[in-house]
Amino acid sequence: MRTLSTPSPALILKSNPPQTVPNGNETSSPFFTVTGETVALVHPPPGSRSRPSRVPPTALIDSLPDPVLLQVLSYLCTPQLCRCARVSRRWYNLAWDPRLWSSVRLTGELLSADRALKVLTHRLCQDTPNVCLTLERLVVSGCRRLSDRGLRVVAQSCPELRRLEVAGCYNVSNEAVFDVVSQCPNLEHLDVSGCSKVTCISLTRDVSVKLSPLHGQQISIRYLDMTDCFALEDEGLHTIAAHCTQLTHLYLRRCVRLTDEGLRFLVIYCPSVRELSVSDCRFVSDFGLREIAKLEGRLRYLSIAHCGRITDVGVRYVAKYCNRLRYLNARGCEGLTDHGIEHLAKNCLKLKSLDIGKCPLVSDAGLEQLALNSFNLKRLSLKSCESISGRGLQVVAANCFDLQLLNVQDCDVPLEALRFVKRHCKRCVIEHTNPAFF
Repeated sequence: MRTLSTPSPALILKSNPPQTVPNGNETSSPFFTVTGETVALVHPPPGSRSRPSRVPPTALIDSLPDPVLLQVLSYLCTPQLCRCARVSRRWYNLAWDPRLWSSVRLTGELLSADRALKVLTHRLCQDTPNVCLTLERLVVSGCRRLSDRGLRVVAQSCPELRRLEVAGCYNVSNEAVFDVVSQCPNLEHLDVSGCSKVTCISLTRDVSVKLSPLHGQQISIRYLDMTDCFALEDEGLHTIAAHCTQLTHLYLRRCVRLTDEGLRFLVIYCPSVRELSVSDCRFVSDFGLREIAKLEGRLRYLSIAHCGRITDVGVRYVAKYCNRLRYLNARGCEGLTDHGIEHLAKNCLKLKSLDIGKCPLVSDAGLEQLALNSFNLKRLSLKSCESISGRGLQVVAANCFDLQLLNVQDCDVPLEALRFVKRHCKRCVIEHTNPAFF
């Protein structure tokens, strides 16, 4: 990225191209494209040169006191704050108030994220040279041009960072992640989903040498999302578990190289895991579920969708020991039958959400056991369950009064059964493919 004018703390925004913000209005990005390259503009503060003010002195909004205007600015996103800093010297001072910069969000495939982070951290470090004590949350999702260089700037400048999301930034590698977790000791939330080069989470070698052999306990990450990190293997998960012992939320969707052995390491080092997803991990089997069951009553959320090697045996382990389970996604587990559903219903009495879609061996008998025991059930998906009929649905509707969502798409369910569900579960949203029911 190239600087087009004399470097200065203030970022300006061009009006091209527009972006849509959450409130529905259009805003401009703090960066614009010149001959295919995204460039950040850096200008001196408003009022430093003689030019007409963009906001007339008589504007009504200027009559607001600083605390009120500061509160208004707190609802703006990062690009909008950068635009406001151009209005006047007063707005410049307010827009760069440290209290507004606890969170930064940058998105866009063409955004030169490395340069953007360098400019922003440089401005935020002005009051406290070389360190930014205000930034606690950084979201740089979908920025394909983000590289290790940009993350290293963050690691060196933002020691108070608590939340980092770099989903879809596939140029980020292990080395940059090591720098972040080593220099940001308060980091609790890390999302590296879609970062295919990330295969491990660990401290840098220099930091590890300075710490005791139990240095893994120094990483305070509790939430880790490694969805679509295809290169992650059992050895990498072993290292992650040994260094991130405080994990409570772990998502490993489509980490296709993981096996039951990796889950064994996870349970040994991270006994506090409450939410776990191993969806589409095709090598995970009943032996892996036996290891997961050792989490016992701490486990609340489990997703084993499309794990074709899982059967009633593994589900029985989970049902027996994880009796406080609230959510289970077993969609596509074709080895699951009515027996597994029966064990689940009789042991996990607090179950609120269950997805057993595309389980062809689950029939009305399993639904009856579910209805007679799972009175707290609120969400149930039976999509493409070809053995389900109207009788099973009626039993569920007659016993699960708090049902809020029922998915029976691609199921051969008669119209009368759908109407029965609607009469008994008035707050239930029914997803179906029956054109006669509305």
